Amino acid sequence: MTATEATEYDLAEPAPKVSAGTVPQPAPGATPSQASPLIAKAAAELVGTATLVAVVVGSGIQATELTKDVGLQLLANSTATVFGLGVLIALFGPVSGAHFNPVVTLAEWWTARRGGAGVTLRETAAYIPAQIVGAIAGAVLADAMFAEPLVKWSTHDRSAGHLLLGEVVATAGLILLIFGLARTDRLRFAPVAVASYIGAAYWFTSSTSFANPAVTIGRAFTDSFAGIAPGSVPGFIGVQFVGAAVGLALVALIFLPGRSEGE
Repeated sequence: MTATEATEYDLAEPAPKVSAGTVPQPAPGATPSQASPLIAKAAAELVGTATLVAVVVGSGIQATELTKDVGLQLLANSTATVFGLGVLIALFGPVSGAHFNPVVTLAEWWTARRGGAGVTLRETAAYIPAQIVGAIAGAVLADAMFAEPLVKWSTHDRSAGHLLLGEVVATAGLILLIFGLARTDRLRFAPVAVASYIGAAYWFTSSTSFANPAVTIGRAFTDSFAGIAPGSVPGFIGVQFVGAAVGLALVALIFLPGRSEGE
């Protein structure tokens, strides 16, 4: 996400309250999952992810054309991503939950199968391909808008160990934020909170916070400021899933609604 990496996220209205004695596990997308038809939700994920990647890649290209200062380039890139991501979550959240991120979708499915609210296996199978196709389309669209080659594999190597550690931290923080908001019935703050976190993670993580496998794949298709070399993609995706697992473990540890100390 983008940095994504965005990213990379349950962004619906707060889930209905459950009766006393149960352990609520509201997850991103719980309300939308019961509302819109599957084709509309998959389309929202595709268009939303495509737009997010177009914002990330396009603003990166624009920044490098305007200044040679790498700090200013990153500032422009992160600022555009924050505003773009916030708008996209607000727009598509009521339809699909505005995940735009396979690790968020899979994390929500995992919590749902363990008794929480969230996407079904069928919805998960539709969301993830839509997110990946959308990410690739968004990168191609951004290149087209700036008269760059439509597909040019990135040469930006991101395989160093400290960058992979940065991705673990970025993804764990994203999952903790999203599912923490869900557990505390504060998903109405998701557009601002998730966008703000991704914007901050651009700066405090060494990897500039992709935190999103689909966005990572899409950004390999552009040899621009936001690109990632294809050879670095598997490592990034692998540690993003590690980060998601860490994030879910932190959610389980920190947010324990309805449980006494004895339990």
